[in-house]
Amino acid sequence: MRATIEVADIFRVAGPAYRSAHAGHLSLDQLKIMSAIETCRTAALGGHVEACFDCGHQRIAYNSCRNRHCPRCQGAAARAWLEAQKANLLPVGYFHVVFTLPAEIADIAFHNKALIYDLLFRAASETMLTIAADPKHLGARIGITAVLHTWGSAMTHHPHIHMIVPGGGIAPDGRWISSRPAFLLPVRVLGALFRRLFLTRLLELHGAGRLAFFGKLAGLSAHRAFVRHLAPVRKKRWVVYAKPPFAGPEAVLAYLSRYTHRVAISNSRLLGFDGAEVTLCYKDYRRSGTDRQQVMTLAADEFIRRFLLHVLPRGFHRIRHYGLLASSSRKDCLAQIRALLKVAPAPEEPAVAEASNQRPPCPCCGGTMVIIETFAAWCQPRAPPTAGPPTRETVNDPA
Repeated sequence: MRATIEVADIFRVAGPAYRSAHAGHLSLDQLKIMSAIETCRTAALGGHVEACFDCGHQRIAYNSCRNRHCPRCQGAAARAWLEAQKANLLPVGYFHVVFTLPAEIADIAFHNKALIYDLLFRAASETMLTIAADPKHLGARIGITAVLHTWGSAMTHHPHIHMIVPGGGIAPDGRWISSRPAFLLPVRVLGALFRRLFLTRLLELHGAGRLAFFGKLAGLSAHRAFVRHLAPVRKKRWVVYAKPPFAGPEAVLAYLSRYTHRVAISNSRLLGFDGAEVTLCYKDYRRSGTDRQQVMTLAADEFIRRFLLHVLPRGFHRIRHYGLLASSSRKDCLAQIRALLKVAPAPEEPAVAEASNQRPPCPCCGGTMVIIETFAAWCQPRAPPTAGPPTRETVNDPA
C-alpha cells in the first residue's frame, strides 16, 4: 500500500524551486537522484498492464527507478539481498557492533566522502580483525558484514558503521573458538585502536594532498591547522558500541532487512506536508522511554538539503564483507566452519522465481496476474482495456 506522503511528493512539489535556488551548487549525482525519485513508478518511466487469468481484473504498474537512494525501491532490493544471505548464516550467536566518527571528523568527511567513508570501513574492519585475532581476547579470525550509514535519526550528517559479527572464529590451528555468550570484544580496546588507525591514515591522506576543504574548514588545508583541529579528537574517547547478541539467525535477518538498504528517511516516518513544510517523526537518543519518539517540522528546502547530504559517491559500496565472510573466501570458510560445528552443509541456492510469480496476486480474487501490454516512457496504456480475462493468445501476443 502506498504511504500517505512520500519523499517523491515533496521532491515533485518543492524540487523545482530548490534546484533553481541552488543552481550551480548541486552535483550531477544529486540532480539525477532527485529526478529518479520524482519519476519513480510514474508514466515517465513507462510500465505495463497486468490482468488476472481468473476474473479479468486489470491494473497498471509503472516502472521503478531502481536508484539506491529511493525509499520506494529499497524494499525489493533488500528482499533479494536477504534471500541470498540466508545460505551464509551460521548456527551461532551474532553480535551487533557500531563504530562512530566524532563530529570533528564528520565535518571533514562531508567534503571527502569517498576517501573518508572508505577509511572508516578499513579502520573499523582492521580494528575488529586485529583485536579478535589477539590471543588475549578471542584469538581467532572472525567474519564481518559491515554497513555504512551516514545519517542520524533527524537526517543530520552522522557517519557510522554497523557490523554484524558471528560469535566466534577459526583459530590459527584450525579449531573453532566460540565467544562468550554475551561478550565478544572489549569496546574500550576497540575504540582506542580504531582512533589510532583512523587518525594515522587521515594524516597520511592530508600529507598526500588528497583532502579538500571548503567554507569554514578551508584553513585546514595547512598542516599545522589540521593537526590543531585533530588535537582534541586524540584525547576524546571514540564511541564503539556493542549491542547484546541476537536471539538466533532469524533475528539477524530481521535486523539486516531494516539496515542494509535503508536510506536517510523512509516514507513511513513522514507525517505531513503542506507544500511548504514537512512534518516527520524521529528518535532523540538523548531521551529514554516514550520520550525518545519526537516530532519535528522542517521547511521543504531544509528537508531536501538534509536528504541530499547522504548521496553516496558513484560506485561506492555501502555493504562490505571482511575476514571469514570476504567474498574471495566466503564459500570455503563457511564450509569449513560448518564442518567444525558439525552442522549440515548450506542448502543449494534456490532458483530465482520467474517475474510473473513475484507480482502481487489479483486484489479481487487472489488469482495470478500476467502482463498483457507494455508501454514506453511518457506513454499511457491503450484504452479501452481488453474485455474479459486474458487468454494464452493475448498473453503471448499482447499487440
